[in-house]
This record gives sequence, C-alpha cells and structure tokens, in this order.
Amino acid sequence: MTPAGPRTGAEQSAQQTDRTISNAEQELYGGRLRYDQSFVRHEGPLTRLSFRHMAAALPRMVALVLRTGWQTDRRAMVGVVAAQLGQGVSAAWALVAVNSVLTDLFAQGPTADKLRDALPALIALAATAVISALLMAWSTAMSGRLEPQVERAVSARYYTAVTRVELEATERPEVQRVLEAGRFGTDSARGMLRLSVGVGNVLIAMVAAAVVLASLHWMLLPMLLVIALPKGWGAVRSARREYVSKRHWIDHRRAIASLLGFLTRPHAQAEIRVHAAGTKLLSSYEEMSRQTEAEQRRLARAQASTDLVASAFAGVASLGCYGVLWWLLADGSLPLAVGGTAVLAIRASTARLTSLVQQVNRLYEELLFLTDTEDAIALASENAIPTTGTPLPERVHQILVDNVSYTYPGASSPALRNVSLRVRRGEVTALVGANGSGKTTLTKVLSGLLLPPEGNIWWQDTDSAHRVELRHAGRTDIFAMVGLLAQDFPRWEMTAAANVAIGAGDRPRDMARVTSAAQSAGVLKLIESLPHGWDSIVHKGYERGVQLSGGQWQKLGSARSLYRDAPFLLVDEPTSALDPHAEIAAFESLWSLAEEGHAVVLVTHRLAATANADHIYVLDEGRVAEEGTHEQLMTRTDGIYRCMFTAQAAQYGTKQPAVPSQTGHPATPNPVNGGPQ
Repeated sequence: MTPAGPRTGAEQSAQQTDRTISNAEQELYGGRLRYDQSFVRHEGPLTRLSFRHMAAALPRMVALVLRTGWQTDRRAMVGVVAAQLGQGVSAAWALVAVNSVLTDLFAQGPTADKLRDALPALIALAATAVISALLMAWSTAMSGRLEPQVERAVSARYYTAVTRVELEATERPEVQRVLEAGRFGTDSARGMLRLSVGVGNVLIAMVAAAVVLASLHWMLLPMLLVIALPKGWGAVRSARREYVSKRHWIDHRRAIASLLGFLTRPHAQAEIRVHAAGTKLLSSYEEMSRQTEAEQRRLARAQASTDLVASAFAGVASLGCYGVLWWLLADGSLPLAVGGTAVLAIRASTARLTSLVQQVNRLYEELLFLTDTEDAIALASENAIPTTGTPLPERVHQILVDNVSYTYPGASSPALRNVSLRVRRGEVTALVGANGSGKTTLTKVLSGLLLPPEGNIWWQDTDSAHRVELRHAGRTDIFAMVGLLAQDFPRWEMTAAANVAIGAGDRPRDMARVTSAAQSAGVLKLIESLPHGWDSIVHKGYERGVQLSGGQWQKLGSARSLYRDAPFLLVDEPTSALDPHAEIAAFESLWSLAEEGHAVVLVTHRLAATANADHIYVLDEGRVAEEGTHEQLMTRTDGIYRCMFTAQAAQYGTKQPAVPSQTGHPATPNPVNGGPQ
C-alpha cells in the first residue's frame, strides 16, 4: 500500500475541526453553529499572526488610541500619558534606590552604621512607592473618565453615519456587511484604551529596568533578554492556543445556548411536551457539554506541556545567566549590591513579559474590530444622504411620478418599469397587484427612500411651474412631508406612549396628541386598560411588560402614523391582522384623513377597500397595467383588477353592493353586508 503523503495545513485543520464537532451539532446544525457576520473573517488571521507582527503593529494601535482620546478629552488624555511616564520614571528610580540600599547594606562596618547610611535610600524608596501609587491612582481616574467618552464618541460617529446611509446602499450585500461589521468595534475603542494603558505601563517599566541594568553593567541587559525569551515564547504559544480553543469553545457554547433557549421560550412549550422535543434537546445538550469538557482537558494538557518546556528553557537560561553573574561577582567585576539589584529587576521583568504578550494579543484583536468601525464610518459617509438640496414649494399639492424605473442592486430584473402616476392631497390613491408586483418599492420611491436612476418624481404645488425633482430636493424636507406605516413596521421595546410618539421623533412628545392619535386608531381603550397604562412596556419580559396581539400592534402602528400628521401618508397592508369591525373602522379613518386634506396612498390586497379609492393603480411585474376608479376598472371584462376583485368576492358567495357610510364614502364591504375582506 502506498504510504500517505504529508497532510496540508488545511487538511489538518479540517480534521481537527471534525474531531471537535459533536454528533449532536452535526445532526441539529449540519456542523458548527457560526454567525454569518463580517467579524468572523478575523478569526483566521488572529490564529496565524505572530507576536512579532503584532509588536510591529503596536505603534499604529497606540497612535489610534491617542488620537481618539485627544479628540475626545485632551485633559484626561494628557493625564493618562503623564501618569504612565511618571510610573516609568518611578520604576527606574526605585531600582536605583534599591541598588543604593543594597550598596549601603553590603558595605564594610557595623550593622547599625550600615542601616543608618541606608536610611536616606530607604526613605527615597518609600517615597517612590508612594509616588508610584499616586500616579497609578491618577492614571486609573483619568482612564475611567476617558474610556466611556471614547466609546461614546466612536459609537456616536458610527451610528450617526449608518443612519444617514442611502437605503439603496444598504440593499447591496457588500455595503451592508461592512456597515454591520462596524457595530462590533464600538466597544473595542474602550477596550483598546484600557489595554493600551496596561501595555504602556508594562513597556515603560521594562524599558526603565533595562536602562538601569545597562547603566549598572553592560552584561546585565543581555542576561535579561536571555532569561525572558523562553518565557516570552511560552506566553505567545499559550496565547495562540488559548485563542484557537476559545473559538471552538464559543461555537460549542453558542450551540448549547441555542438549545437551552428553546426550553424556556413560551412558543416552544407545546412541542417540547407533546412531541418530546425537550428530550432531544436535553440529550443533545449533554453530548455537546461532554465535547466541550474534552476540549478543555486537551487545552489544559497542551498548556501544561508548553509551560513545562518554556520553564525548562528558562531554567537553563537562568542557570547560565546566574552563573555568569556569580563569575562577575567572584571576579570583582560586579559589586554585590548591583548583583542583587539585577536579580530583582530580572525576576520582575520576566513576570511582566507574560502580561505584555497577553495584552498585546488582545489589543491587536480589538484593533481589527475598531478598524472595521472606521471602515464602516468611511463607507457610510461615501453613501450618505445629502444634507442639502432645493427647498420644496411652500405647499406641496401632489407627487407626480413620470416614467420611473428601478432595479434593486444585484437583481436580474427591474422592480419598477416605466411607472407613471399621480398622488394628490385630499384623495385616496390605491396600489394593488400580486405579490412582487412593485407596490412596496413604489412607496419607497414616493417617500424619497429610493432614488430611481430613470424617470422623475416631481413634488409640486397646484401650479406645475412650482415643482422640485426628488434628486434635487432636500431629502430632510421630503421626509418631513411623509408618514409611513410599513407592513413590517418596527415594534419598539418601549412604552406604549413612546411607540406612538416616536412617529415624530424629532419633536417633543405631546401626550394630548398621542391620546388623540390612539383614539382615532381605536387603541386608546386598550392602552388605558393596561396595568400601567401609557407607561406599560409593550414587550413581554420586562417589568411592566405586556404582550400585544398582531392586531393590537397594527392599531398601535396606525396611531404612530396618525400622530406624525404628515401631508402624505403611505400605508402598506394596514389591516392585515385586524378583525372585520376594526378593519372597517381603520379604513374609514384613512378616508377621513383624505377629507381633511391629506394624501393617502393605500397598498392593500383587500379590494373591497379599494372600491372606495379615488384612483386605483394596478401593478403587474413592475408596470402600471391598469388605472382608474373602481367602476372604470370593473368595466374591463378581462382586466386584472376585475379578475382579482371577482375572485375575492366569490369567496363569500355574494355580489351585494356596498352600503353607504356616514362619512360620505361607501363603507367597506364585509362578509355580512357584501364584498370581500
């Protein structure tokens, strides 16, 4: 049999990965449970990076921290740097004082005289310790003051930038991944500052020790390096192994947390009991936990082996160095006091080296994440919504869409094709069509969220001469004119009052208007009946938390849109979760808004409601296939709208006409009085 050739690094890595995946993970997740996020790409470089490369990047890391700190709080930044430099000088002076004390103690003469002679040096050593403690306290105070400010400054820059990005840019996967990756670096700014202070403290202390030793005798510095190198090698190797193991451990813990999370989630309780899903989850948990325990045992054995080898080499190096030190002392080339000082300095520096390796390793990791944040901020700035533009007419009466086409990034076909329509204030304009016909995309174009590359969107007064094209308008002015109620509107984990008032987040809350909007949306009675009323948090799991149904949330979303009181209201399936009576009330509320002078754009599959619209546009594969009033569209025997309306009406087995309502518009037909729901 032909012997197998040497395995490549990739094959070895794959084999190791296979060994550390439990059967439960393979069965439930098909392998490792890993996030599909940009930060995952940093795991490979970190496991391969040498300490030499990290040390070479140290100046860039420190410069980034200093620059951020200087921009945030100059006084605190100066305090931190001054405290670190002061501690370095104190460490050097402490070694000098120790050497002076030992010199006096090892001198000839009575012990009492030697102690008396050493007293000034002892006092200096004590004073140095006090000064060092004060400087450390000052550094801690200044760092504590600076760290949250640095984190806030970086976070504010990042989140401000990403909230100004053009919506179209977020549709591009390569942009979205960069923006998302930046989120993980906002905490790294704080961590980098804290670690930089620690690294600076260790480096300054080691440099101070090296300078003092070199000044005492030129051979002491090489001795320090020879003893420290094996310890440094062991620290680097252990840090690498620990990091790789931590990556595996995180994968396991993530999978375990996913399993255990299902055991307490309310929506899973039925199947956990009836289908015995709990039995499967618990058995998988035990298997995966045993796998994690095995990984920890492997890591402990490997760490012990590395520590043994490093200690052995360090011991041999120490033996050789101390032999040289003994020879220098015996030869008279080195005073006994200097030898004692050298021993203390070497032992302290060797201990500091391990801390230095670990902190630089973590500092480099934080740098990668903070670099992601800086990249995200730069990319967001390149794709930001312009802050200036041509002012809109004093009173916008209508939006005119003229031959607009739009294709989403990466899509093979356009979502809108040569669409032309008109939206007037005082009217209800309905957009209907099959799923994927372009209705929601069209509302994003109307609201200014998407800028189509072809065609024009005019915001104009009654006089067509006073108009502004969307691309040239100030987008902030456009957004101020629009109210949105999307099909997947946000369900903020806040109080009921905040969920309504956030509809006008740039204005102070007006509880009278909040109450009025809730009344119009039919949700006021529900809110007032909650245990904490408007202060109830509409999310289960918090104190004062309550759970709302889908229909109740839809009413709360409608109240949010009404509270905004924008001239142009765009609503997408606003009644999909409402019962028949609530649905009728919701549609009547929309028609009332139109009578008050608002423009209402209604996207819905409930064609009984569109029968009352002032104008209907039927979209088909991104095109306006038909338009007109309900009566006009129903005259087309083979029309799309007529076929859709007839199909819905047939579900109820009735063709009764709609009954007029008190608002002046025909009421929305329902299964009782006729027409589809």
